[in-house]
Amino acid sequence: MTARSVETRASWVVAFATLAIMSVTYGAPLVLVVALKPIAADLGAPRSVPALAAALASFGTGLGGIPMGWLAERLGVRRMTVFGAGMAALGLAISTLGGQWALYIGYGLFLGLLGNGCLNAPLMTYVSRWFDRRRGTALALITSGQYVAGAIWPSLFERGIEWWGWQRTTLVFAVIEAVAILPLAILFLRPPPKAPAAGGYGAGPMPGGLVLGMRPNLVLGLMSVAIFLCCVPMALPSVHLVSFCTDLGLSATTGAAMLSVLLACAFLSRQFWGWLGDRIGGLRTVLVCSACQAVTLSLFLATQSEIGLFTVAAAFGLGFAGLVPSYVLAIREHFPASEAGWRVPALLFSGLLGMATGGWMGGAVYDASGSYAPAFLLGVASNVANLAVVGFLVARLGGARLRMAAA
Repeated sequence: MTARSVETRASWVVAFATLAIMSVTYGAPLVLVVALKPIAADLGAPRSVPALAAALASFGTGLGGIPMGWLAERLGVRRMTVFGAGMAALGLAISTLGGQWALYIGYGLFLGLLGNGCLNAPLMTYVSRWFDRRRGTALALITSGQYVAGAIWPSLFERGIEWWGWQRTTLVFAVIEAVAILPLAILFLRPPPKAPAAGGYGAGPMPGGLVLGMRPNLVLGLMSVAIFLCCVPMALPSVHLVSFCTDLGLSATTGAAMLSVLLACAFLSRQFWGWLGDRIGGLRTVLVCSACQAVTLSLFLATQSEIGLFTVAAAFGLGFAGLVPSYVLAIREHFPASEAGWRVPALLFSGLLGMATGGWMGGAVYDASGSYAPAFLLGVASNVANLAVVGFLVARLGGARLRMAAA
Protein backbone atom coordinates (compact mmCIF):
# COMPACT_ATOMS: atom_id res chain seq x y z
CA MET A 1 0.00 0.00 0.00
CA THR A 2 1.33 3.45 -0.94
CA ALA A 3 2.08 5.67 2.03
CA ARG A 4 0.09 8.87 2.27
CA SER A 5 1.90 12.04 1.21
CA VAL A 6 2.66 14.61 3.89
CA GLU A 7 1.93 17.44 1.45
CA THR A 8 -1.23 19.43 2.11
CA ARG A 9 -2.45 22.97 1.60
CA ALA A 10 -0.84 23.80 4.94
CA SER A 11 2.53 22.82 3.45
CA TRP A 12 2.29 25.64 0.94
CA VAL A 13 1.10 28.13 3.56
CA VAL A 14 4.24 27.32 5.55
CA ALA A 15 6.39 27.59 2.42
CA PHE A 16 5.07 31.03 1.46
CA ALA A 17 5.40 32.30 5.04
CA THR A 18 9.01 31.09 5.04
CA LEU A 19 9.56 32.82 1.69
CA ALA A 20 8.36 36.08 3.27
CA ILE A 21 10.71 35.60 6.25
CA MET A 22 13.69 34.89 4.00
CA SER A 23 12.86 37.87 1.78
CA VAL A 24 13.53 40.06 4.82
CA THR A 25 16.39 37.99 6.24
CA TYR A 26 18.44 38.14 3.05
CA GLY A 27 18.09 41.91 2.92
CA ALA A 28 20.49 42.49 5.82
CA PRO A 29 23.74 41.52 4.03
CA LEU A 30 22.70 43.65 1.03
CA VAL A 31 23.27 46.81 3.09
CA LEU A 32 26.98 46.02 2.91
CA VAL A 33 26.81 45.29 -0.81
CA VAL A 34 25.21 48.63 -1.66
CA ALA A 35 27.18 50.65 0.91
CA LEU A 36 30.56 48.96 0.40
CA LYS A 37 32.32 52.09 -0.86
CA PRO A 38 30.60 54.57 1.55
CA ILE A 39 31.40 52.34 4.54
CA ALA A 40 35.03 52.00 3.48
CA ALA A 41 35.29 55.76 3.00
CA ASP A 42 33.56 56.51 6.31
CA LEU A 43 35.90 54.19 8.21
CA GLY A 44 38.96 55.35 6.29
CA ALA A 45 39.62 51.72 5.39
CA PRO A 46 40.16 49.70 2.19
CA ARG A 47 37.26 47.88 0.56
CA SER A 48 38.45 44.60 2.03
CA VAL A 49 37.14 45.78 5.44
CA PRO A 50 33.40 45.85 4.59
CA ALA A 51 34.00 42.87 2.28
CA LEU A 52 35.42 40.99 5.28
CA ALA A 53 32.34 41.95 7.31
CA ALA A 54 30.17 40.45 4.56
CA ALA A 55 32.39 37.36 4.59
CA LEU A 56 32.06 37.04 8.37
CA ALA A 57 28.27 37.29 8.04
CA SER A 58 28.28 34.41 5.55
CA PHE A 59 30.72 32.39 7.65
CA GLY A 60 28.71 33.01 10.82
CA THR A 61 25.46 32.07 9.09
CA GLY A 62 26.93 28.79 7.90
CA LEU A 63 28.64 27.91 11.16
CA GLY A 64 25.62 28.91 13.25
CA GLY A 65 23.30 26.79 11.13
CA ILE A 66 24.79 23.57 12.54
CA PRO A 67 24.10 24.14 16.28
CA MET A 68 20.97 26.18 15.55
CA GLY A 69 19.65 23.36 13.37
CA TRP A 70 20.25 20.94 16.24
CA LEU A 71 18.46 23.28 18.65
CA ALA A 72 15.57 23.78 16.22
CA GLU A 73 15.02 20.01 16.19
CA ARG A 74 14.62 20.11 19.98
CA LEU A 75 13.16 23.54 20.81
CA GLY A 76 11.13 24.09 17.66
CA VAL A 77 11.81 26.22 14.62
CA ARG A 78 9.38 28.93 15.76
CA ARG A 79 11.40 29.76 18.88
CA MET A 80 14.68 29.71 16.98
CA THR A 81 13.29 31.99 14.26
CA VAL A 82 12.09 34.54 16.83
CA PHE A 83 15.48 34.42 18.55
CA GLY A 84 17.31 34.73 15.24
CA ALA A 85 15.30 37.75 14.13
CA GLY A 86 16.08 39.54 17.39
CA MET A 87 19.80 38.77 17.15
CA ALA A 88 19.96 39.86 13.52
CA ALA A 89 18.34 43.20 14.33
CA LEU A 90 20.73 43.68 17.26
CA GLY A 91 23.69 42.89 15.02
CA LEU A 92 22.64 45.49 12.48
CA ALA A 93 22.38 48.08 15.24
CA ILE A 94 25.83 47.19 16.63
CA SER A 95 27.40 47.53 13.17
CA THR A 96 26.47 51.22 13.08
CA LEU A 97 28.37 52.14 16.27
CA GLY A 98 31.54 53.00 14.35
CA GLY A 99 34.85 51.28 13.80
CA GLN A 100 35.90 48.09 12.09
CA TRP A 101 35.31 45.85 15.09
CA ALA A 102 31.71 47.02 15.52
CA LEU A 103 31.17 46.10 11.88
CA TYR A 104 32.81 42.69 12.29
CA ILE A 105 31.05 41.81 15.56
CA GLY A 106 27.67 43.11 14.40
CA TYR A 107 27.71 41.21 11.13
CA GLY A 108 29.80 38.16 12.02
CA LEU A 109 28.59 37.27 15.53
CA PHE A 110 25.10 38.71 15.94
CA LEU A 111 23.73 38.93 12.39
CA GLY A 112 25.53 35.83 11.10
CA LEU A 113 26.14 33.26 13.84
CA LEU A 114 23.23 34.03 16.19
CA GLY A 115 20.82 35.62 13.71
CA ASN A 116 20.85 34.20 10.21
CA GLY A 117 22.25 30.95 11.60
CA CYS A 118 18.69 30.41 12.90
CA LEU A 119 17.02 31.72 9.76
CA ASN A 120 18.77 29.87 6.94
CA ALA A 121 19.59 26.15 7.19
CA PRO A 122 17.07 25.36 9.97
CA LEU A 123 14.23 26.84 7.91
CA MET A 124 15.27 24.90 4.80
CA THR A 125 15.32 21.64 6.74
CA TYR A 126 12.00 22.54 8.37
CA VAL A 127 10.21 23.25 5.09
CA SER A 128 11.64 20.12 3.45
CA ARG A 129 9.82 18.08 6.11
CA TRP A 130 6.47 19.43 4.87
CA PHE A 131 7.03 18.03 1.35
CA ASP A 132 7.78 14.68 -0.27
CA ARG A 133 6.45 14.90 -3.85
CA ARG A 134 7.42 18.46 -4.81
CA ARG A 135 10.27 19.01 -2.40
CA GLY A 136 12.56 20.52 -5.04
CA THR A 137 9.90 23.03 -6.06
CA ALA A 138 9.28 24.00 -2.44
CA LEU A 139 12.99 24.43 -1.68
CA ALA A 140 13.39 26.54 -4.81
CA LEU A 141 10.49 28.71 -3.69
CA ILE A 142 11.70 29.44 -0.16
CA THR A 143 15.33 30.00 -1.11
CA SER A 144 14.07 32.51 -3.68
CA GLY A 145 13.72 34.82 -0.70
CA GLN A 146 17.32 35.81 -1.45
CA TYR A 147 16.24 37.07 -4.86
CA VAL A 148 13.04 38.71 -3.70
CA ALA A 149 15.25 40.58 -1.25
CA GLY A 150 17.68 41.43 -4.02
CA ALA A 151 14.94 42.74 -6.27
CA ILE A 152 13.43 44.93 -3.53
CA TRP A 153 16.11 46.12 -1.12
CA PRO A 154 19.18 47.35 -3.08
CA SER A 155 17.43 50.29 -4.74
CA LEU A 156 15.74 51.23 -1.45
CA PHE A 157 19.06 50.99 0.39
CA GLU A 158 20.79 53.11 -2.25
CA ARG A 159 18.17 55.85 -1.83
CA GLY A 160 18.27 55.58 1.95
CA ILE A 161 22.06 55.84 2.01
CA GLU A 162 21.89 58.88 -0.27
CA TRP A 163 19.34 60.60 1.99
CA TRP A 164 20.26 59.44 5.50
CA GLY A 165 23.66 57.75 5.33
CA TRP A 166 24.42 54.07 5.73
CA GLN A 167 24.12 54.03 9.55
CA ARG A 168 20.54 55.32 9.71
CA THR A 169 19.51 53.17 6.77
CA THR A 170 20.88 50.12 8.59
CA LEU A 171 19.00 51.02 11.79
CA VAL A 172 15.73 51.46 9.90
CA PHE A 173 16.15 48.04 8.33
CA ALA A 174 16.91 46.49 11.73
CA VAL A 175 13.49 47.66 12.93
CA ILE A 176 11.83 46.37 9.75
CA GLU A 177 13.44 42.94 10.20
CA ALA A 178 12.21 42.51 13.77
CA VAL A 179 8.71 43.85 13.10
CA ALA A 180 8.20 41.73 9.96
CA ILE A 181 9.63 38.37 11.02
CA LEU A 182 8.29 38.02 14.57
CA PRO A 183 4.56 37.85 13.69
CA LEU A 184 5.19 35.60 10.67
CA ALA A 185 7.09 33.11 12.83
CA ILE A 186 4.50 33.12 15.61
CA LEU A 187 1.50 32.77 13.31
CA PHE A 188 2.70 30.31 10.65
CA LEU A 189 5.68 28.20 11.76
CA ARG A 190 3.84 25.19 13.18
CA PRO A 191 5.42 21.81 14.01
CA PRO A 192 5.97 19.81 10.78
CA PRO A 193 4.16 16.54 10.07
CA LYS A 194 5.82 13.36 11.28
CA ALA A 195 8.30 11.84 8.83
CA PRO A 196 7.24 8.62 7.08
CA ALA A 197 8.59 5.38 8.47
CA ALA A 198 11.98 4.31 7.13
CA GLY A 199 11.55 3.11 3.58
CA GLY A 200 8.18 4.87 3.19
CA TYR A 201 7.37 7.45 0.53
CA GLY A 202 9.55 10.52 0.98
CA ALA A 203 11.54 9.06 3.87
CA GLY A 204 14.77 8.80 1.90
CA PRO A 205 17.22 5.88 2.01
CA MET A 206 17.60 3.60 5.00
CA PRO A 207 20.27 4.66 7.54
CA GLY A 208 23.63 2.90 7.42
CA GLY A 209 23.74 2.10 3.68
CA LEU A 210 26.17 3.23 1.01
CA VAL A 211 25.50 6.44 -0.93
CA LEU A 212 26.43 6.35 -4.63
CA GLY A 213 28.42 3.23 -3.81
CA MET A 214 30.57 5.12 -1.29
CA ARG A 215 30.53 5.82 2.42
CA PRO A 216 27.91 8.46 3.28
CA ASN A 217 30.33 10.87 4.95
CA LEU A 218 32.67 10.73 1.93
CA VAL A 219 29.80 11.71 -0.35
CA LEU A 220 28.83 14.53 2.01
CA GLY A 221 32.46 15.66 2.01
CA LEU A 222 32.60 15.71 -1.79
CA MET A 223 29.31 17.61 -1.97
CA SER A 224 30.65 20.09 0.59
CA VAL A 225 33.79 20.65 -1.49
CA ALA A 226 31.63 21.11 -4.57
CA ILE A 227 29.30 23.67 -3.01
CA PHE A 228 32.29 25.60 -1.62
CA LEU A 229 33.88 25.75 -5.07
CA CYS A 230 30.69 26.98 -6.76
CA CYS A 231 29.86 29.55 -4.08
CA VAL A 232 33.25 31.29 -4.35
CA PRO A 233 32.45 32.58 -7.87
CA MET A 234 28.79 33.07 -6.97
CA ALA A 235 29.77 35.67 -4.37
CA LEU A 236 31.75 37.90 -6.73
CA PRO A 237 28.84 39.56 -8.58
CA SER A 238 26.59 39.21 -5.54
CA VAL A 239 28.91 41.27 -3.31
CA HIS A 240 30.90 43.45 -5.70
CA LEU A 241 28.58 44.24 -8.63
CA VAL A 242 27.69 47.76 -7.45
CA SER A 243 31.33 48.68 -6.87
CA PHE A 244 32.33 46.98 -10.13
CA CYS A 245 29.85 49.19 -12.00
CA THR A 246 30.98 52.44 -10.36
CA ASP A 247 34.60 51.60 -11.22
CA LEU A 248 33.51 51.46 -14.87
CA GLY A 249 31.99 54.95 -14.62
CA LEU A 250 28.38 53.90 -14.05
CA SER A 251 26.38 55.37 -11.17
CA ALA A 252 25.70 53.57 -7.91
CA THR A 253 21.99 53.77 -8.78
CA THR A 254 22.67 51.88 -12.01
CA GLY A 255 24.74 49.30 -10.14
CA ALA A 256 21.99 48.77 -7.57
CA ALA A 257 19.42 48.43 -10.36
CA MET A 258 21.67 45.90 -12.10
CA LEU A 259 21.92 43.87 -8.90
CA SER A 260 18.14 43.94 -8.61
CA VAL A 261 17.80 42.70 -12.21
CA LEU A 262 20.29 39.89 -11.51
CA LEU A 263 18.40 38.74 -8.45
CA ALA A 264 14.95 39.18 -10.01
CA CYS A 265 16.02 36.93 -12.89
CA ALA A 266 17.39 34.46 -10.36
CA PHE A 267 14.02 34.39 -8.59
CA LEU A 268 12.17 33.59 -11.81
CA SER A 269 14.60 30.92 -12.98
CA ARG A 270 14.86 29.26 -9.57
CA GLN A 271 11.27 28.12 -9.94
CA PHE A 272 12.25 26.38 -13.18
CA TRP A 273 15.32 24.77 -11.58
CA GLY A 274 13.14 23.47 -8.73
CA TRP A 275 10.74 21.93 -11.24
CA LEU A 276 13.67 20.38 -13.12
CA GLY A 277 15.20 19.04 -9.90
CA ASP A 278 11.99 17.16 -9.11
CA ARG A 279 12.35 15.41 -12.49
CA ILE A 280 16.07 14.76 -13.05
CA GLY A 281 17.35 14.91 -9.46
CA GLY A 282 19.39 17.35 -7.44
CA LEU A 283 22.91 16.39 -8.56
CA ARG A 284 22.16 16.58 -12.29
CA THR A 285 20.50 19.96 -11.79
CA VAL A 286 23.60 21.17 -9.92
CA LEU A 287 25.79 20.15 -12.87
CA VAL A 288 23.70 22.08 -15.39
CA CYS A 289 23.45 25.19 -13.18
CA SER A 290 27.17 25.19 -12.44
CA ALA A 291 28.03 25.08 -16.14
CA CYS A 292 25.70 28.05 -16.74
CA GLN A 293 27.34 29.97 -13.89
CA ALA A 294 30.85 29.37 -15.25
CA VAL A 295 29.94 30.67 -18.71
CA THR A 296 28.08 33.76 -17.54
CA LEU A 297 30.69 34.72 -14.92
CA SER A 298 33.36 34.78 -17.61
CA LEU A 299 31.19 37.15 -19.67
CA PHE A 300 31.57 39.88 -17.01
CA LEU A 301 35.15 40.20 -18.27
CA ALA A 302 34.07 40.54 -21.90
CA THR A 303 31.90 43.68 -21.72
CA GLN A 304 32.01 47.11 -20.10
CA SER A 305 28.93 48.75 -21.63
CA GLU A 306 25.85 49.40 -19.55
CA ILE A 307 23.54 47.38 -21.82
CA GLY A 308 26.05 44.55 -22.03
CA LEU A 309 26.46 44.39 -18.26
CA PHE A 310 22.70 44.40 -17.67
CA THR A 311 22.42 41.50 -20.14
CA VAL A 312 25.24 39.54 -18.50
CA ALA A 313 23.84 40.21 -15.01
CA ALA A 314 20.43 38.91 -16.10
CA ALA A 315 22.02 35.81 -17.68
CA PHE A 316 24.09 35.16 -14.55
CA GLY A 317 20.94 35.34 -12.43
CA LEU A 318 19.10 32.94 -14.72
CA GLY A 319 21.97 30.45 -14.68
CA PHE A 320 23.20 30.13 -11.11
CA ALA A 321 19.88 30.30 -9.28
CA GLY A 322 19.22 26.59 -8.95
CA LEU A 323 22.49 25.65 -7.26
CA VAL A 324 21.79 25.91 -3.52
CA PRO A 325 18.29 24.34 -3.42
CA SER A 326 19.51 21.54 -5.70
CA TYR A 327 22.31 20.68 -3.28
CA VAL A 328 19.75 20.53 -0.44
CA LEU A 329 17.48 18.40 -2.62
CA ALA A 330 20.39 16.03 -3.30
CA ILE A 331 20.95 15.62 0.45
CA ARG A 332 17.29 14.73 0.95
CA GLU A 333 17.38 12.31 -2.01
CA HIS A 334 20.51 10.38 -1.05
CA PHE A 335 20.52 10.49 2.77
CA PRO A 336 17.92 9.37 5.35
CA ALA A 337 15.38 11.96 6.49
CA SER A 338 16.49 11.37 10.08
CA GLU A 339 19.94 12.79 9.22
CA ALA A 340 18.72 15.94 7.45
CA GLY A 341 18.85 18.02 10.64
CA TRP A 342 22.66 18.01 10.63
CA ARG A 343 23.65 17.11 7.06
CA VAL A 344 21.79 20.04 5.47
CA PRO A 345 23.36 22.67 7.81
CA ALA A 346 26.80 21.05 7.39
CA LEU A 347 26.48 21.27 3.60
CA LEU A 348 25.20 24.85 3.69
CA PHE A 349 28.06 25.81 6.02
CA SER A 350 30.49 24.84 3.27
CA GLY A 351 28.48 26.86 0.77
CA LEU A 352 28.38 29.95 2.95
CA LEU A 353 32.09 29.52 3.66
CA GLY A 354 32.55 29.65 -0.10
CA MET A 355 30.42 32.79 -0.27
CA ALA A 356 32.49 34.32 2.51
CA THR A 357 35.73 33.42 0.75
CA GLY A 358 34.55 34.76 -2.58
CA GLY A 359 33.25 38.01 -1.11
CA TRP A 360 36.45 38.66 0.83
CA MET A 361 38.65 37.55 -2.09
CA GLY A 362 37.03 40.04 -4.44
CA GLY A 363 37.82 42.94 -2.10
CA ALA A 364 41.33 41.71 -1.29
CA VAL A 365 42.26 41.13 -4.94
CA TYR A 366 40.90 44.55 -5.87
CA ASP A 367 42.93 46.23 -3.12
CA ALA A 368 46.06 44.43 -4.34
CA SER A 369 45.61 44.90 -8.09
CA GLY A 370 43.22 47.84 -8.52
CA SER A 371 40.96 45.67 -10.70
CA TYR A 372 38.26 43.05 -10.31
CA ALA A 373 39.43 41.09 -13.39
CA PRO A 374 41.89 38.79 -11.52
CA ALA A 375 39.20 37.97 -8.94
CA PHE A 376 36.71 37.01 -11.66
CA LEU A 377 39.35 34.81 -13.32
CA LEU A 378 39.95 33.04 -10.01
CA GLY A 379 36.19 32.61 -9.72
CA VAL A 380 35.98 30.93 -13.12
CA ALA A 381 38.83 28.57 -12.15
CA SER A 382 36.99 27.64 -8.95
CA ASN A 383 33.84 26.97 -10.98
CA VAL A 384 35.71 24.63 -13.33
CA ALA A 385 37.01 22.67 -10.33
CA ASN A 386 33.42 22.43 -9.07
CA LEU A 387 32.30 20.95 -12.38
CA ALA A 388 34.92 18.22 -12.04
CA VAL A 389 33.69 17.20 -8.57
CA VAL A 390 29.99 17.31 -9.46
CA GLY A 391 30.65 15.48 -12.72
CA PHE A 392 32.25 12.66 -10.74
CA LEU A 393 29.22 12.42 -8.42
CA VAL A 394 26.79 12.41 -11.36
CA ALA A 395 28.82 9.65 -13.00
CA ARG A 396 28.47 7.64 -9.78
CA LEU A 397 24.67 7.91 -10.07
CA GLY A 398 24.68 5.54 -13.05
CA GLY A 399 27.06 3.15 -11.33
CA ALA A 400 24.92 3.09 -8.19
CA ARG A 401 21.84 2.13 -10.22
CA LEU A 402 23.72 -0.67 -11.95
CA ARG A 403 24.85 -2.04 -8.57
CA MET A 404 21.27 -1.90 -7.23
CA ALA A 405 19.99 -3.76 -10.31
CA ALA A 406 22.68 -6.43 -9.95
CA ALA A 407 21.77 -6.92 -6.28
